[in-house]
Amino acid sequence: MISEKPIYVTPEGLADLETELAHWHTTRRPNLIEQLQEAKRNGDWMDQTEYMLVEAELAFVDGRIAELQHMIDHAQLIGPGNEDNVVNIGETAVIQTSEGETEQYTIVGVAEANPTLGLISNESPLGQALLGHKVGDEVNVHAPIGDIHYRIVSVTAQPRPRAA
Repeated sequence: MISEKPIYVTPEGLADLETELAHWHTTRRPNLIEQLQEAKRNGDWMDQTEYMLVEAELAFVDGRIAELQHMIDHAQLIGPGNEDNVVNIGETAVIQTSEGETEQYTIVGVAEANPTLGLISNESPLGQALLGHKVGDEVNVHAPIGDIHYRIVSVTAQPRPRAA
């Protein structure tokens, strides 16, 4: 069952979702339908492994199309707008570990999360711990490896990093 809660995305993230949906609709799905038709023409399709594999891939593609359409339909745009130095969705927080190292993360919705780009979900343990806290606050993150202590150094309204 698909959740009806809002899908938080930046304008860039929404554009990425729309681009991906267009790719599945205009390229991948038509190619698979063509492959299915070709497999049918090649004889007894009832016991053809190729036909069954393409059919399964088409089911996956249709599922992804439905998932993307749901995300787009329920998208709630977020963006930077930090005037209060409080961490909100769409903003970038620079945090300092107890060892003195700094890390930078932009808080985004689940649909855009990509930790390798510094994009963390508002539903992740770190994202949840940071939200609503201000510069200078110390937060504890309850992570699978144990509790981790951070101090919020700054909050900025930087645009979301883009994948290369």
